[in-house]
Amino acid sequence: MKKQKHQDDVYLASRLFLAAFAGAISYFAFPRPGLWPVIFVSVALFFVAVRGATLFRAWLVGLVGGFTFFASQCWWLSQYLGPLPLVALSLLQALFVAAAMLVFEAGRRRIAAPMLQALFFASIWTAREWVSTHWPYGGFPWSRLSMSQAYSPLSGWVYFGGLSMLSFVIALLSALLVVLAPKLIASTTRNRALQITVGAIILAFLVPLAVPASQGVGEKFRVVGIQGNANAGLFANTVPGEILGNHLAVTEKFIHSKISGAKLVVWPENASDINPLENPPIAARIDRLVNQELGVPLVLGTLTNSGLDTFNSSLLWQPTVGVTDQYDKKRPVPFAEYVPDRDFWYPIAPSLIGMIYRGFSMGTRDPIYEVDGKRFGVLICFEIAVDEIAQGIVDGGAQAIISQTNNADFGHSDESFQQIAIAKLRSIETGLPLINVSTTGPSGAFSGSGETLALVAAFEPRFFVADLPLRHSDTPAMSWGRYFDILNIALATALILLVEWRRRRKLS
Repeated sequence: MKKQKHQDDVYLASRLFLAAFAGAISYFAFPRPGLWPVIFVSVALFFVAVRGATLFRAWLVGLVGGFTFFASQCWWLSQYLGPLPLVALSLLQALFVAAAMLVFEAGRRRIAAPMLQALFFASIWTAREWVSTHWPYGGFPWSRLSMSQAYSPLSGWVYFGGLSMLSFVIALLSALLVVLAPKLIASTTRNRALQITVGAIILAFLVPLAVPASQGVGEKFRVVGIQGNANAGLFANTVPGEILGNHLAVTEKFIHSKISGAKLVVWPENASDINPLENPPIAARIDRLVNQELGVPLVLGTLTNSGLDTFNSSLLWQPTVGVTDQYDKKRPVPFAEYVPDRDFWYPIAPSLIGMIYRGFSMGTRDPIYEVDGKRFGVLICFEIAVDEIAQGIVDGGAQAIISQTNNADFGHSDESFQQIAIAKLRSIETGLPLINVSTTGPSGAFSGSGETLALVAAFEPRFFVADLPLRHSDTPAMSWGRYFDILNIALATALILLVEWRRRRKLS
């Protein structure tokens, strides 16, 4: 009995070690390391660690692996706020992974065919991503498998089915490699046909999907991005007007460059640390910049107020007329830009919650700016990772996307590199050109086909010029791919019901 218990303990420890290792190495697949093939190894090891475990052990495998999965990729959360937010977020997300692994193992036991087990695993993993990105408080729309593939040949999958479809493909391929590896390795004549068939299936998934060249074609619209390299973090100890001064200085460099043809200038999120709507001298300075120096519209980020509400806002400042439109961030980040249920959380972590003294309200304005008869969809910072925001921009008839962000809180970490990779995937998914302008960078622009139109390094005061090929979105991802998550959940449910029906039919 003692020997059996010892073997069980060793077996469990092996599973947990494998899961922890699988989660930890996922870090290398995401930018900045960007070794995208590593994600297949990570997910395959997850599959090996959980398959065949007891239900409790499957849950434990998911908890341990899920924690290292998120903690390794999102360590940038601890840059200014310490380890507590990182631990709390990673643990919460790990609970979702644990629940998903429990559901997978419970369902797998009723599925005899290994390839169907792989299909079920991919479906459950993708469904877990959907839950994590929507709940609680709007979810954490980061660290999806697909977000590791911005610079891989597989990025074209998002054109056809969005980020969720690419995550599904990655999970399915990873699990298939595990269940079919023994048969693929075997060299008997009987297995040769299977080897060829399976090899063809896997290659079909791995062959780069070509995004139509037409996605990068459209009427050229020259846009200038201004990266001020400003210390614009939430807890930055700057002199009022200093951040605005950084962006004015870089804009002056662009003006002196004598580059012609610009039709729009974009500053990042929080580019003006003084609200020009409430400060006449600042308003006059920006008005002079737009009217006398630039002669073209300016999009800038600042904080605005309306009654008791404070918004993280973007303003469209037009020559001769001033501010003609405003977009307020619809999805402020919980526990960073506001504290949901503050009365509940404050006693648990008073020092941390006390630091977030200001709460931003959720915006309700439409995200479309009209400039020179053209329609631009606007989003702010983490909204680049929210599927519904991108879909709303497309539904609003946008011909290009303006993404304004402030990465100063995350220092020299990987966060900003992960974010600009997501921006590239969004451009491919929507088929729209996209300009991503950051306070600290990196900043850049992409065509609707994913081609890099401009890119500037982080922590440099720089401007860049991009000729955006304006067009309307017509990608499969934006027409039917937005329903992939619903179809996926239906698929997982149908698979379980079918297997259960067949099992009961055999028993009767």
